[in-house]
Order: sequence, then structure tokens, then C-alpha cells
Amino acid sequence: MKLIETDEEKMKIVFETDMDISLANALRRSVNEIPILAIDEIDIYKNDSALYDEVISHRLGLIPLKNQKLKKDGKIEFKLKVKGTADGKDVLSGELGDDVVYKDMPIVFIEGGQELEIVARAVAGFGKEHAKHVPGLVYYKNCPEIKITAEGEKNKELAEIYPDVFEFDGKLKVKNLEKCDLDNEDLKDFNGVSISPTGKLIFVIESWGMIDAKEIFTESAKALKSNLAELTKLLK
Repeated sequence: MKLIETDEEKMKIVFETDMDISLANALRRSVNEIPILAIDEIDIYKNDSALYDEVISHRLGLIPLKNQKLKKDGKIEFKLKVKGTADGKDVLSGELGDDVVYKDMPIVFIEGGQELEIVARAVAGFGKEHAKHVPGLVYYKNCPEIKITAEGEKNKELAEIYPDVFEFDGKLKVKNLEKCDLDNEDLKDFNGVSISPTGKLIFVIESWGMIDAKEIFTESAKALKSNLAELTKLLK
């Protein structure tokens, strides 16, 4: 396994691996079995805004929260009570408190004199039950091998057409294999450049902020291991 990219700001990790595709897919699917905190119950006591209660409830449910381990049937309560100003007011996710990952997500706009009063409760759930409990995006693809002959090194145009994949510094070079979604059909007009599969995978994890990308991988592996252990017991 080789780390290709890690970006803490974007909460993303990318690595190259010899992992079998069936295992990679099992890990990807197991992301939906990581317990993740999200708003699930909402009491709306006052809503003078232009949006229906159901729309506001849906928006609140999709706001990423900092994940926490709760006791069984445990809940975290959030209170939101705001009044519109003379010029109107954008009600942002930060109004819910410090447990919100992103403070500037818009919930609703209220005019002067309008009020919004809500009590919401967050619970831990699984992505297989609802998308609001999915902690991020996980995907993989084949890691290609790009061969460039002496003749192919003259293809400056390739670097202009696909600047994320190729670069030209006197001769054509591969810039970033991770960005490569090309095949030989795309390169048929460029002699000396060919693409072939390697059997290796590029595995990408992008977190939405509830937990970091590395934790998504480790927790996904734990969930898969737990399911396999349970299956083994049933077979015995």
C-alpha cells in the first residue's frame, strides 16, 4: 500500500493498493455501517419563515455534526431560537452550537419580525438506514500504467488537452495517475503513448467532516470484521 495524497484541509486521503477488488468493494459498502451522529427528531415551536416545517427539518438532518459515542438510545439536544432583524437574517448552522462541523451552512432566511424556534435531537445511526449518517465518499478505480516512448514524448498537445494527467517540460511526462480516466481509445491519435491496467487500485476516501478520512477507513474495516465474525458464528 502506498500513500499518494493526504489533504487534511479537504479531509481526503488517496492510496495505491494491491487489494483485491472484492475486498475494496466490501470496505466501501461497510462505510454505511459506521455509527454516525445526525439530527433525527425535531420539534418546531415557531416558524414564520417562507419554508415549510418539512423543508427546514430536512436541512437540519443533513447538517454534518462532530461524531460522538453515545450510550445506547442516547441523544444530544440542540436548541435554536432566532428573530429576524430589520434587514432580514440568514439563519446558519452555527446557531445550533459547537457540535456542528460547518458553521456557515444556510438553514433559512427570515425577515424582520419573523421568528424561528426549534428543539432538535441527534442520534447515532447508519448510512444503510439514511444518507445523513454517511460520513463521506469512498470509491476506487484501477491504477493504470502509462507508457511513453521516445516518439510519444513529443506529444505536447496531450498535456494541453489533459493537464491534470500529463505535463510537458521539453518532453511529455505523466503528472498524476490518480486523475487518469483515459483509455487507449482516447489516445489513438497520439503515437507512442499507451495505457494498460496494472491490477492495482487507487482507493479514495473523502470525509464530510463527522470523522476524518483515516477513521472512515479503520471504522469501515472494523464493521466488516464484525460482520464476518457474526457470519462465522452462524455457520458454526
